[in-house]
Amino acid sequence: MNNWQNEFMAEDHRRQILEEAEHIRLEKLALKSRVYRPGMFERTMFNFANWMISTGKQLRKRYEVPAVNCSHPSTNRYAHQ
Repeated sequence: MNNWQNEFMAEDHRRQILEEAEHIRLEKLALKSRVYRPGMFERTMFNFANWMISTGKQLRKRYEVPAVNCSHPSTNRYAHQ
């Protein structure tokens, strides 16, 4: 190979690297601007987590508050189980 071919290949490789860098930059920009749309699994897990939280709050209200407000803990029917 002569010097002209070496320079041509080096310039071609430089151009390919710049194109690839620009492509990566555009991909990152597109990913940042993408709106998050959860799939079926994500929606199901979100709803399940919210259900667990609300159920836990209801259970705490049902069982912990009466035990705290009870004047005679021995008469609490849940304490003997």
